[in-house]
Amino acid sequence: MEKQNSGKDLEGLLVVTVEQAVAAPYTSCRLADAGARVIKIERPEGDFARNYDSNALGNSAYFVWLNRGKESISLDLKNTEDFKIFENIISKSDILIQNLAPGAFDRLGLDLNELRKKYPSLITCYISGFGDEGPYKNQKAYDMLIQAETGVIDITGLPDKNGIDGRAKVGPSVCDISAGMTAYQAILQALIKRSISGKGRHISVSMFNSLADWMNPFYLGYVYNKKIPKRNGMTHPIIVPYGAYNCKDNLTILIAIQNDREWVKLCKFVLDDESMVNDTRFKTNSDREANRELTEKIIQKKFITFEREELIEKLEKASIAYGRISDMEQLKNHPQNNFLEIETKNGKVKVLGPGAIHDNFIPEVNKMPELDEHGEKIRAEFSSL
Repeated sequence: MEKQNSGKDLEGLLVVTVEQAVAAPYTSCRLADAGARVIKIERPEGDFARNYDSNALGNSAYFVWLNRGKESISLDLKNTEDFKIFENIISKSDILIQNLAPGAFDRLGLDLNELRKKYPSLITCYISGFGDEGPYKNQKAYDMLIQAETGVIDITGLPDKNGIDGRAKVGPSVCDISAGMTAYQAILQALIKRSISGKGRHISVSMFNSLADWMNPFYLGYVYNKKIPKRNGMTHPIIVPYGAYNCKDNLTILIAIQNDREWVKLCKFVLDDESMVNDTRFKTNSDREANRELTEKIIQKKFITFEREELIEKLEKASIAYGRISDMEQLKNHPQNNFLEIETKNGKVKVLGPGAIHDNFIPEVNKMPELDEHGEKIRAEFSSL
């Protein structure tokens, strides 16, 4: 993809972030991608995500992914001199982000309300587990725990069978990422308003509420229709057919029928049985859901007679959405990938690129900072303001 000299929309903005793990680093990473200068404050031992693993040429895969393009300074915020450096950085910043444990920021003597009064244009963002209010506000929060609290784990996985609990957490850190995405979009909204009013604002992002928002279709079905979601593995809880089927060559294909018009095409061009179109057991999605087992059995019986690529040809002709299950090797070689190369002390790490591309521009923030790599320079810049 041709690169153009664009995409630096936030160039000139200064972001200071006291962050660790995933949620806040995700937010500040996207700001850095967009051209903002991001100063990452790390404790003397560093962001603990630096030591999650050593899977990326000896570096933590999470840290490489989420900290590209940032400057790192190690500060002991309980030390008077270091704390003054931090205050000086804040005084020049446009955005302050933090996701420390509940109460930790206050214990340092930093009151976000007072900071906003002192620096009216400052945008502050606090990412917490459960928010600023409520009985759980001081409870520690990690991705899997919030997946559990929001009900995500309860609806994910396979049905219980023979006394075995079929529940599972989602593989990627969806809670951390949803909170990071929510914070990023809220900060962009605040920047737009600040460009009009000149005033900043405080943004409170809860990991719990960020992920609970994704649960609304299931929540509403339960609250208004007393419908308890079932765990259906790779099938959809309310859309049929929508799931995985085996092919003749022992490969798997997924299909997704989103409306009854597509069902007609599936019957005509793939199942070769137009009688199913008007059969009251299958005519509408509600009919198919009520007869899920029979519907799935008929489709599987037909699909197993074709090799996967043969079946794909038929699905293409019918304009039916389909997908192949990728393992890590197939993901690595997927033709739709775009990549970024991140420089580390051990060499360049090739990471999967961002989902949004602006005018064909792929961000060039290609350096992972070592702990306190920019400390001397930042101290000199902010020691005497």
